[in-house]
Amino acid sequence: MSTLLLACLWVVFGGTQINLTIGLKSWTPCTDLRPLDFLSEVISPSKSLPGLRMVQSQGARGFRLSASPHVLSFPSSRLFKNCHLFPEEFSIVVTIKIPSLPPKKNEYVFTIITEGRGNVLLGLRYSENKLHFLFWNVEGSEEWQSKVTFRGIFLANDRWHTLVLAVSGISVSLSIDCSIPIEVVLDKSFPASLNTTDSRIYVGSRRRQKGFFSGLLRQLVLLPGSDATSSICPNTRPRLAELSVPEVLKAIPLETEGSDIQLTYPYEADMKVTLGPKPPCSNSEISQFWMDTSLKGLFLCNGIEWIPVLERKEKLDYVEEYQNLATASESMGLEIFLIPNVGYFAVMANKNNQPGSALYRWTNGKFVIQQYFSTYQAQAWKYFTIEKRIFLALANFEKNDDGEELSVIYKWNPKKMKFLQYQTIPTFSARDWEAFHIDGETFLAVANHREGNNHNINSVIYKWNSSNGLFEMNQTIPTSGAYDWEFFSIGPYSFLVVANTFNGTSTNIQSHIYIWLGGTFRLFQSVMTFGASDWEFFRIKDRFFLAVANSHNYTVGIKMQKTEEYAIVSTIYELNITAQLFLKYQDILTYSAVDWEFFTVGEDYFLVVANSYDGNSFSVNSVIYRWQGYEGFVAVHYLPTYGCRDWEAFKTNNGSYIMYSSAKEPTARVLKLRTL
Repeated sequence: MSTLLLACLWVVFGGTQINLTIGLKSWTPCTDLRPLDFLSEVISPSKSLPGLRMVQSQGARGFRLSASPHVLSFPSSRLFKNCHLFPEEFSIVVTIKIPSLPPKKNEYVFTIITEGRGNVLLGLRYSENKLHFLFWNVEGSEEWQSKVTFRGIFLANDRWHTLVLAVSGISVSLSIDCSIPIEVVLDKSFPASLNTTDSRIYVGSRRRQKGFFSGLLRQLVLLPGSDATSSICPNTRPRLAELSVPEVLKAIPLETEGSDIQLTYPYEADMKVTLGPKPPCSNSEISQFWMDTSLKGLFLCNGIEWIPVLERKEKLDYVEEYQNLATASESMGLEIFLIPNVGYFAVMANKNNQPGSALYRWTNGKFVIQQYFSTYQAQAWKYFTIEKRIFLALANFEKNDDGEELSVIYKWNPKKMKFLQYQTIPTFSARDWEAFHIDGETFLAVANHREGNNHNINSVIYKWNSSNGLFEMNQTIPTSGAYDWEFFSIGPYSFLVVANTFNGTSTNIQSHIYIWLGGTFRLFQSVMTFGASDWEFFRIKDRFFLAVANSHNYTVGIKMQKTEEYAIVSTIYELNITAQLFLKYQDILTYSAVDWEFFTVGEDYFLVVANSYDGNSFSVNSVIYRWQGYEGFVAVHYLPTYGCRDWEAFKTNNGSYIMYSSAKEPTARVLKLRTL
C-alpha cells in the first residue's frame, strides 16, 4: 500500500487533526476514503437540467443523458478539495444499461479532462465487446496516454450491469455483476502523481458530442483507497449492486426542497403496452406489458415468459365444430405453425399422390388453400427454423414417379409467399420427421419405417452444415418399424425418444429413449410398447411427463379377439428425478391410439387422444382428458371422430382451437374450445 494511502488511513482511524509533515510541506489527503458519487455532483448544484431524464427500465431507474456535454460536468476540485492528486489506489463502480451498438462505435461513461490542453487524465470507454480504461502517464518530461483494454466484454445488450474497476499498483481488475474479477497487469504502476489541477469531470462524454453516452446511467462512484467489490458482493441482485446511488433514483415521486433540481413527474419510463396477439418475451421486452384483448388480461414480461398481472381465468366449457375442411384425400398427418408477421398455416399430409398435399392459410378466421405439393403417400410434416430461415420437412412413404424414395425439405420464400423445394433426402417408408436444436446446432431425425418387408432398419439423424447449407448424415440409430420421434429437454439434458411399432413378428416391443452425451445420442431407457405410434412430452409445473400412444397388440401366430388387438392401454410416464428414469404414472384405455396432443386453457392442462379404430369401426370417440392433480388425467369431453389420425392445438386472437385429420375420409375438422 502506498505511503499516501497509509497516511490517509492514519488520519481517518487515528482520530487526530490532519497535520503531517513531508519534508518541509504539510500534507492533507485529497479526498475522504468514502464513496464519491459523480452523478449526485452533476445534479445537486443546478436548479434544473432539462436534458437529464429519469427513466425506469427493468425494475430500476437511471438517468438518460440528453444534455450537452458541458452541462453534465463539474470541476474536479469539487472532489479533490485538499490536494490535486488522484489517488493511487481506488475503484470505480458503474451501473449502466446500454442498448446494442454498431461495430466500431465507442461511447464514454466519464472522463477527467484538463481545461487547457484537453488531455484525458482518466476515463472509461466501451464499445460493442470491449471496455477501455484510460489514464495519463507522466514520467519526467515525457507524457503519454495509457489504455487498459478488457476484451470479450458484452455490455451492450440492453440489460443492467454493475461494473467494479479496481486499480492497485500494477494491477487493474474488472468484475461484472459480482463475477470473478478479470485482472490485467500493467508494465508500470498506476501514476502516483496524476495531477487534476484545472480539470473537469464529464459524465457520459469526452467533452464533445461524439461518443456521447446513449444508455441509462444509475451509478457512477469513485471509492478511493480500496476495492469496492467486497463491499457490494455477493449480492442478491448483482446486476444492480449498490455502493452509492443518488436518492432521486430510489424513490418516486421525487420530493424536492428549495432550489434543488426539479425533474418533471412522472418522469419517463421505457415501458409500453402491446395490444393484440402474443408478442415475443425476451431480454429486450423485459418489464414491458402486453394486453391480451381477447382474454382481457394484462401480462408482464420477465425476460422469459409473460406473467399474468390481471387476468380473467379461462375455463373450458365445451367443444363445438367450427370448420369442415375438404382435403384432397385422406390425411395421415397434420402440422399447424405460425410464420411471424404472416399468420397461421396448416399443412396436410395427404395419402393420395394426386393432387398431392396441401398448405392452408388462416384467413378471416378460416383455413383457405394456399399451395399444393407433389407428395407420395405423405405421412407427416415438420415445421422448423434455422435463424431467420423457415423450413418444412416432408416424410414420403412411397417412391416417386422416377422410382426414387425421397423425402423433401422445403424452404419458405417470403416474396412468393410459398414453400419451394430445397433439399431431397433418401428415406425408407418414412413416417415422421423431428427437428431440434442442441448447442446452437440444428438436427433432423427421420423415422424410417421399413425397407421392403424388413422393419429392423436404421433411422437417421441429420445435422445442418452451415458451410454448404445442407443437412448431412450425423448418426444412425437401429429402429423397428419406427413411427415417430419426439425431442425434449429437461434442464441441461436433451433427449430423443422413438416409437417402435413392429419388428416383423410382433408389435409388443421396446421403444427407446436416448440422451445426448458427448456429441451423440446414447441409450437412456427402454420402455415396453404395443405398436407405439406417437410420443408426447409435456410439463406440468415442475413435473415432466411422456405419453405413448399404443395402437396395436399383435404377434404373428397368436390369434386374439379384434377388441383385444385394438382396445389397449396407452401409458403416461413421469420422470422420477431420484431414480433418473421415466416411471409409469397412469394407464388410459384407448382404441388404436395414434396420437396425443397436450394443450392448455387458462390454468388447466389437457391431453387429447386420437382413437382411430376399435376393432369393428373407424367411427370412434376421441377423448379430451383434463389434469386433476391427484386423480391424474380424467376424461371430460368425448369427440366423435372417424379414423382420427392426428391432433393439433393452436390459439389465435379469436380463441383456442384443436384440429384433427382423418386417415379414412377426405376431411379435416377444426373445433373451437368455448370457454367460460
